[in-house]
Amino acid sequence: MNFFRRAIAASGMIFMAVAVLAMAVNEPVSRAAQNAGAPEPTPAYHSTVPAGALPQTMDPTTFRDPVVQNAYAVAAKVKRVLYQQPCYCHCDRSIGHQSLLDCYVGKHASVCDVCVKESFYAYEQTQKKKTAVQIRTGIESGEWQQVDISKYQSVPPRQ
Repeated sequence: MNFFRRAIAASGMIFMAVAVLAMAVNEPVSRAAQNAGAPEPTPAYHSTVPAGALPQTMDPTTFRDPVVQNAYAVAAKVKRVLYQQPCYCHCDRSIGHQSLLDCYVGKHASVCDVCVKESFYAYEQTQKKKTAVQIRTGIESGEWQQVDISKYQSVPPRQ
């Protein structure tokens, strides 16, 4: 009888092991693995500017870091453009932002290099008379990553 109990227990363990392995094999692949090689979806942005007023950006003097101060100062100057830009730090997913401008309404941009570089890129392209759509195309293609932030390390920034 003792042998019979052991056989049933061993059979039960084998069945459980097979069941666990079967579930592991059928487990869905991670989203990153599913999208490997696929283009990254564009983060949230607005295609047009609203008729009403846009939200205020935070006061640049709130921050000590001169690069951050300059980023917030620039953001205040180009709010209409930032409202129409995606933010590739993906704050739309993590904290519900709807555009790059949202990063400057609060403190998020003060701790995010992506937001800072994207706003400097948008500002520099605005100075070159680029449209919001042209700037968005540049941001989507990663041109913001080439921004030289060294000229923004003093207040006011070097030209």
